[in-house]
Amino acid sequence: MKNTKRRSVDPVYSMCVQPAFIIGTNNIDGTANFAPITWISVTQEAGDGYMLVVSMFGTKMTKQNVLRTRMFSANLVSTDMLELMDYFGSRHANDGKKDGLEYQVSRGEVLDVPVLDQSRWVYECEVAKTVETGDSTTFFCPIRNIQMDEALVCKDTFDVDLTVLDPVVYSGKYHSIGKKLGDIGDFLRTGA
Repeated sequence: MKNTKRRSVDPVYSMCVQPAFIIGTNNIDGTANFAPITWISVTQEAGDGYMLVVSMFGTKMTKQNVLRTRMFSANLVSTDMLELMDYFGSRHANDGKKDGLEYQVSRGEVLDVPVLDQSRWVYECEVAKTVETGDSTTFFCPIRNIQMDEALVCKDTFDVDLTVLDPVVYSGKYHSIGKKLGDIGDFLRTGA
C-alpha cells in the first residue's frame, strides 16, 4: 500500500464534503420559502431513529422560520436541480417572492412544510434541540417522514443507491457521484 505525502496548511480550508439540500420553510404569511443548505448530517436518536443535524449561519429567513415554526423539509438536490439551487442561493426572502424560476411545491405528508416536487428524497423534520455556536445555529431534528423517489428500491439505510438519486455533493464547488464501489465488507481481505 502506497503512503500518501501530505503538507500542513492553515485551517482556512473547509473541505467538508456534504450533500446539498434545499430547506423548505413556512414564512409568517404561510408562503413557502426555500434556501440551499449544505451543513447537514445525521446522528442516532434513541432506539432505531435518526436525527437530521442541520447548521445554519447568519440571519437568513430560512433560519428565522425554523426557529419560529420548529419544522422544515430538507429536499435533496440532484444534478438536474442545480439551476434551482443556485437560484434560491442568489435570492433573499427579504427581497420578495422567489418566483423567477418555475418549480412545483407540495405540502409534507406528515408535517405542514413545503416540499419541492422535483426532489427525489425529502426529509420532513421537527426541531428537538438547538445549539448556538457563534453566528451559527445547529438544529437536531427527528425525521418524521421520508419521501423517496418510487424508482428507488432499498431494503434499509445501507442499501440506498446514490446513483439513482444522483445527488449534488458540495465542498465549495458542486460535484456528483460517479459510481457505486461496493458494499461494506467487500474490500476486507480474507483472513485479515
